Amino acid sequence: MSQPSVVVLDYGSGNVHSAAKALEVAGARVELTADRSRVMAADGLVVPGVGAFSAVMEALTAVRGAELIDRRLAGGLPVLGICVGMQVLFERGVERGVETEGLGEWPGVVTELRAPILPHMGWNTVEAPGDSVLFDGIADERFYFVHSYAAQEWTLETTPPFPGPRLTWAEHGSRFLAAVENGPLSATQFHPEKSGEPGIRLLSNWVSSLRIH
Repeated sequence: MSQPSVVVLDYGSGNVHSAAKALEVAGARVELTADRSRVMAADGLVVPGVGAFSAVMEALTAVRGAELIDRRLAGGLPVLGICVGMQVLFERGVERGVETEGLGEWPGVVTELRAPILPHMGWNTVEAPGDSVLFDGIADERFYFVHSYAAQEWTLETTPPFPGPRLTWAEHGSRFLAAVENGPLSATQFHPEKSGEPGIRLLSNWVSSLRIH
């Protein structure tokens, strides 16, 4: 069986190469590009992200990332966001009093964690639903987080025949969304590419799911 093709969106984010390497280990044929035709032709698109919400949005806008992501999702084509690549999928981000418009794929605001120590840096457990695709076989593992901001509530309402999202939570001071699986759009707040074997298995679960699309 041929390897699923995955494009890691190349828009200047600092962790694209480590994400690409991890995806290769997870079984994907990986290309690092922002070329529109390559992005649309791939079985899966990964949107990594590190740093400030506003800087990631600015860099994404420069390569028309919002349009590329939206076009893929409109066609039911899988997209995976990582870290700030997850945060920008929400409507807005608020960092140090600066409010920035996000991609708006999901309603909600990304805000600072209510925790005594920030950033939240290190390994943490997650609370994944039993039917999760991403966390199949690894729900009890720990994953590596580096962030001070997150989406801390989920407000998107779905009604039949649309399936409800699979929400995975974690806690650092307050509860926050560690991952979301919502139709073709999935995302993790932690870094699977820095999470050792559990992270590779999570990416492998996602890559394997691309075969059915």
